[in-house]
Amino acid sequence: MKPESARQGMRLSHPVHLLALGFGTGLAPKAPGTVGTLVGLPFYWLFCDLGLLSYALIVAAMFVAGVYICDATARAAGVHDHPSIVWDEVVGYLITMFAAPAGWYWPLVGFLAFRVFDIVKPWPIRLLDRHVAGGFGIMIDDVVAGLFGLAVMQALAWWL
Repeated sequence: MKPESARQGMRLSHPVHLLALGFGTGLAPKAPGTVGTLVGLPFYWLFCDLGLLSYALIVAAMFVAGVYICDATARAAGVHDHPSIVWDEVVGYLITMFAAPAGWYWPLVGFLAFRVFDIVKPWPIRLLDRHVAGGFGIMIDDVVAGLFGLAVMQALAWWL
């Protein structure tokens, strides 16, 4: 099924699809993953002043919910990991931002770090993207990209 026709199975009026599609940002005609990742910014601003444990538990809950959200939306679309599904990018970005230093530029640095790993997909991200199916498969490559981004963020924070 072509991605354009797959969108017919996804409805913004459906709460699960609304989340999976990043409140509609995943429907961007160009770079939906990048546009969808922007949804992570307000979530980060909401959570950044929480303690690390609270932040981690919320992001973990978003991951668990994301397995279902992304799986249900992919099934409705009839396409595994349809480009419009961006909840995984939101969670990956939030992982990158775990324990980020204070400062206006760190959310931008984290955004760039996460997007590079999500787009380039170095090992093992590409392997996971190609060989793990279902909602877990949709989520796990972005989780690992988020962990790579987190490592870059922490290394930069330590170095600077």
